Amino acid sequence: MNVSAADKTSGKTANITITNDKGRLTKEEIDNLVKEAEKYKAEDEKTKENIEAKNQFESYVYSVKSSIGDEKLKD
Repeated sequence: MNVSAADKTSGKTANITITNDKGRLTKEEIDNLVKEAEKYKAEDEKTKENIEAKNQFESYVYSVKSSIGDEKLKD
């Protein structure tokens, strides 16, 4: 199975091949893991969106708080 990954900050991408050389997982177990990952993909995306929104909000609040404390803007 080929998988690609990308680092969002650096933009680097890499492709790897996942093999079952050591016989740890059966083909069915791997297929089940892939299906489970696909099943929770939408939930993961929603969680990601919520975290990004929270981070943006916290950044905005910090910015407003800093502005309020600015001596030039107090009046």
